[in-house]
Amino acid sequence: MRTESAGLSRHTRIQPSRVPASTYRLQLNHLFTFRDATEIVDYLNALGITDCYASPFLMARHGSLHGYDVVDHRKFNPEIGTGEEFHEFSRRLQSHEMGLIADVVPNHMCISDSRNSWWWDVLETGPHSPFSRWFDIDWAPPKPDLVNKVLLPILGDQFGRVLENQQLTVLYDEGAFCLTYYDMRLPLTPRSWPLILLPALAALKQRLAPEHPSVLEMESVLTAISHLPFSAQTGEATVQELYREKQVIKNRLSKLINGDSVARQLVDESVSTANGSKGNLRSFDLLEKLLSSQFYRLSHWRVAADEINYRRFFDVNDLAAIRVEDPDVFQAVHALLFELVQQRHVSGFRIDHPDGLYNPAQYFRDLQDRCQEALGHRNRPFFVVCEKILIGDEELRNNWSIEGTTGYGFLNFLNGLFVDPSKKRAFERLYHSFTGCTQPRDDLFYHSKKLVLQVSMSSELNVMARELDRISEQHRWSRDFTLESLRSALLETIACFPVYRTYVTNNAPPDAEDERHILAAIDRAKVRNRAISESVFDFVRSVLLHHDPDGLTQAQIVQRRHFVMRFQQFTGPVMGKGLEDTAFYRHHPLTSLNEVGGDLAGFGDSAGFFHTKNLIRRRAWPNAMLATSTHDSKRSEDVRALINVLSEIPGEWYRAIRSWHELNRGWLKQVTGSMAPGPNEEYLFYQTLVGAWPLKPMNAEEHQAFIGRMEQYVEKAGREAKVHSSWIHPNIAYEEAVRSFVHGTLERSPQNEFLDSFIAFRCRIARAGILNSLAQVLLKTTVPGVPDFYQGCELWNLSLVDPDNRRPVDFSHRRRLLEQLDRAADQEPAALVDRLTQNLGDDLIKLYITSRALRFRRANSELFARGAYLPLRAAGGRQAHVIAFARMLGRRQIITLTGRFFYSLGAAQSLPVGADTWGDSVVLLRSELANKQYLDLFTHQPVQAELRNGKFVLPLQHVFARLPLALLVSESIE
Repeated sequence: MRTESAGLSRHTRIQPSRVPASTYRLQLNHLFTFRDATEIVDYLNALGITDCYASPFLMARHGSLHGYDVVDHRKFNPEIGTGEEFHEFSRRLQSHEMGLIADVVPNHMCISDSRNSWWWDVLETGPHSPFSRWFDIDWAPPKPDLVNKVLLPILGDQFGRVLENQQLTVLYDEGAFCLTYYDMRLPLTPRSWPLILLPALAALKQRLAPEHPSVLEMESVLTAISHLPFSAQTGEATVQELYREKQVIKNRLSKLINGDSVARQLVDESVSTANGSKGNLRSFDLLEKLLSSQFYRLSHWRVAADEINYRRFFDVNDLAAIRVEDPDVFQAVHALLFELVQQRHVSGFRIDHPDGLYNPAQYFRDLQDRCQEALGHRNRPFFVVCEKILIGDEELRNNWSIEGTTGYGFLNFLNGLFVDPSKKRAFERLYHSFTGCTQPRDDLFYHSKKLVLQVSMSSELNVMARELDRISEQHRWSRDFTLESLRSALLETIACFPVYRTYVTNNAPPDAEDERHILAAIDRAKVRNRAISESVFDFVRSVLLHHDPDGLTQAQIVQRRHFVMRFQQFTGPVMGKGLEDTAFYRHHPLTSLNEVGGDLAGFGDSAGFFHTKNLIRRRAWPNAMLATSTHDSKRSEDVRALINVLSEIPGEWYRAIRSWHELNRGWLKQVTGSMAPGPNEEYLFYQTLVGAWPLKPMNAEEHQAFIGRMEQYVEKAGREAKVHSSWIHPNIAYEEAVRSFVHGTLERSPQNEFLDSFIAFRCRIARAGILNSLAQVLLKTTVPGVPDFYQGCELWNLSLVDPDNRRPVDFSHRRRLLEQLDRAADQEPAALVDRLTQNLGDDLIKLYITSRALRFRRANSELFARGAYLPLRAAGGRQAHVIAFARMLGRRQIITLTGRFFYSLGAAQSLPVGADTWGDSVVLLRSELANKQYLDLFTHQPVQAELRNGKFVLPLQHVFARLPLALLVSESIE
């Protein structure tokens, strides 16, 4: 489970010039533009939000819905809006004193869009391009055919078939030739143009006199091409000469062809000849020769796992990693963003995937320096958070110049509050009984990572192994290790690595934490691989720990350090793909726990653990973000809250799924010896239904749309699990059978007994799940940190993993509901709460709790930013069902109280309120809390502390008289 650092107090450090009191995540794309964002600023201000948190808005791949596939860091995405429209959005925010946090993507770029001019130039001129060092490309791989070429695994079939089906065609375009493959364009290097221009020149000479200007110019262009410095010399001067002369040639060719219709006709005819004739196999020889002259090699997309020779973002072929550690790359990637900081349009950054960076600590230092320079002062840091995933007892690094993470750690231990840990063994038993899954979690985790290394990321592993093999040749102690033994040792070490990555630098040996993780990985790898000589693992350990043998040259030491840095960049993607995108879809006794940053071994958290983590965050990272739903969540906060109720009722849940299995047996099908869906997939499907089934009745159209969403989800879940199907090798027959199962079980018909049984079960637990979610909202908004709200989640949002959680949001509807609530709350808040609790499935109750808590936090930002955090104990028969704490700054005090495990309190029958539910249970007030008179923020009803046995207490039967959560405000707060 993700944790926050228990490091040095951040209060001893200077606070950023602006720290949000709350953030609201907006997904910008062609469906929701800068103009649309501008229109909802007034609504967000009314909701109580202080800062917008925008998805990447720089130029991305055409049609991108998320913006992480950037093609040009120097421009706004025209599908989102112009610079002026962005500025208008910023001005509207500033009119409400609201800030803007920009999502920064420093790790990678999309390379399947021709608007990526850096990558285009690399493909056009290869290692001679000035941008070749901007990407991590292995220009000297073992396969001779790939030397000085980039492997492009973009073809949907084998190269020869694609070629002869005329799916690859040459095109002339304004002074240059390019290759088209469907809607993708690729450049053709100028050194290959003579294959097209020489036949055109010969035909031109037959039509025109030898001294004709067009003939002479064509000959001169060909001569200029032959003199381009495509050679082994790739010094700076040579690179600049090639880049310059290449542009001159393009301009001259464009002028020639545009100015002479005969030349244009003959070039077109030569292009047509090069494209071949379908059915005439020999006619494609010229095109094959042309393509063999390029600085890239086209291949079937399935080749990528074994032979791809550029570093990718995880295993995504069309996202290439960039070397932002290079000062030139850093400047080019951030130039527009720094300009926006200087102009005061952007007040904070969220950094995507810092574990992909060469040296995260240095990157954050550079980022802070440039932001402070842009703002014109050096005495206040800029607000920066990062998407860092922490595992187990791992701590966020104190030498990172940031305010904290984006909040996945908080998400998991907040969610764990509503999972009953006492039912862990019962859940494991029922899960094993229903699914037959008995593999130990550690083995599952290990084999999932190993599968990723062997199937989707073997190319990167091969590159690392070859580099380690070269290092082994440096010294007589290690030169006898074979390439295969080193590859095996690397694979096993990475498969056993306990965290996403370490943070060793070139200039210093590993610190104690990094050393602990490296040693743990090596020790586990040795235990799992008794047949492999321990000496190989010892060699890997020595390299990772900077234990160099005597006699190495400085160049050899640099080679070793570079390997360690690259190793660290590699372990993170393997962990992400192995844990989040494989193991989480294979092992899910309670799937609400399988969230980004979650722990396969976890099952619920205690109130004490929750309080401890909040105290640590207040001391170490008080400005860290607090998330409950994100664009990368496996399930929304409300889906998890509903599924969490199952943790209270393992017996009832098991009886339900056994019954449903029998009712749905007729929809199961045999496909190539396997039942579709298998029991593990069927179990996941039932849990998913519990969380995602709408809280309101659906009409026929809505019901069919819901079935479509479930079909899409089970397909993605099955491919991520990689058991019966996968993204690389989809099992279409199996997937069709699973979709048929989903459709059949959810189809409305009198014969579908399952649907009636499921709906009745879901209705019994829905009230408890709703209360879980309301409690989450209140806790998130009042603990230390910066609460973050994902777009649309101020109403009930029962979304699943992307793309389901990136559907458009109806902000007009939300604006109308908030206005309606405000009018009603101005009259009788207590009566309004009574009405809202009569229909908890209605959106108004969540919007009411969210808006009131956010507005109060904004009005009392200092209390929440600097105030003490005081855990409060409960006593009485229901003490395990209560979470309570106080925030205090001087005389200003508030107390947050909420229930949990609501189903066990009787939430299936009625609201858990009153003496019959809470009995004599109380919350004990600490001596620091001088105030004894409070006002409930939601009902505006007074709450009086009582003196019992010499101690002041808050009787829960009074505090929770209307709603099992409360935000009590002392009289000293207006």
